[in-house]
Amino acid sequence: MTHIILPIGVLAVVSLFLGSRSKTTRPSAPKTPAAYRVPASFDAAAYGLAPRAALDPRRVGPPAPTRAAEASQALADAVWGGDWRVAADHLAAAAGDWDEHWSRFELLRAIAREDDSWLAAWRAADPDSCDAAALEADAMVHRAWAIRGSGYANEVPAEKFAEFRALLPAAIEAARRAALLDQANPAPWVVMATAARGAQFKPDRFRPLWEGLVARAPHHYEGHWQGMQYWCAKWYGSNGQMTRFAEQAMDGAPPRSPLAGIYLHALSELEERGSGLPIGPAATARLTAVAEALSAVDPENTRLPGLRHLLAHHLGRAGLYEAALEQFRLIGPWCGASVWAKQGDPVEVFHAARAEAVEKSHARPLPPERRPQTKNTDAAFGH
Repeated sequence: MTHIILPIGVLAVVSLFLGSRSKTTRPSAPKTPAAYRVPASFDAAAYGLAPRAALDPRRVGPPAPTRAAEASQALADAVWGGDWRVAADHLAAAAGDWDEHWSRFELLRAIAREDDSWLAAWRAADPDSCDAAALEADAMVHRAWAIRGSGYANEVPAEKFAEFRALLPAAIEAARRAALLDQANPAPWVVMATAARGAQFKPDRFRPLWEGLVARAPHHYEGHWQGMQYWCAKWYGSNGQMTRFAEQAMDGAPPRSPLAGIYLHALSELEERGSGLPIGPAATARLTAVAEALSAVDPENTRLPGLRHLLAHHLGRAGLYEAALEQFRLIGPWCGASVWAKQGDPVEVFHAARAEAVEKSHARPLPPERRPQTKNTDAAFGH
């Protein structure tokens, strides 16, 4: 059997806490594409933006370099061919850089979903491997969520919900056993934090998991995303608890970390619930700080393109149009982010948001030499 995988981009929040709490608006629905009409005369390229004809809704950002895609495929082919040691070495090489380790973990997770016989062989040959045990526990969690589906609890058939509830405790126990195999590895703790919501862990049971995770990886991006989900209002927290959690993650993020983006995800959660978004000077300063933090992140970081879409959206919502325009320039032609798609045609919504940022920032056209080369758009924007 021939397997082909696509490159896995791993999906996705630096200032001190600003004394006063932000005020909030009344709940309001997200903008619709009709909220701003693009003038027929609007020339995106004149403002350093990808021309309308070049917009690509298939991706959030540029595709992975060919060499990265080839390396991922070679890894997959090797483990599907029975060489689980390649997977073990791939993870072991990232030990200590726990965000990179998780990125590799996610790639192996995707490979195992296609064919996991190599993982079973790894577990049998090396039962003391924390990474292999964590992958196995993670697979159990995702199997449970696949049974449950993505709907709200009242939309899930009772029999599926019962099966989901039965699988998660076993997955958490498997992750606990994995954690005993390597005291430094946070991967089993991320798996437990992920499973805790579905397993209905109340805060007194979740907190020890969280403490175990951050003791090993204080700034783990995926771990913080799972923590933010736990504390949001649709699970076991509230809008306030979730927002404070995201602010603390942002404030403690080290330089060049994408962790400030967790705050953007918290804003999106508020928006999706129709809750009031933060307003006022403190909220404005925090969004500006997110933009500053993300500007220092390695341009090759795979989380960055998705975070730029969220940042551009929320800067626009906050009336920070000049800063939003800068993000749209950095994004280029890629408009496949869900923040645009959930509002309608992603091309039209994205294009309208850019045009609004140009008009309301009172931007002036750029000199011709600084504009995208419309005759060779693919080359200009990295197609």
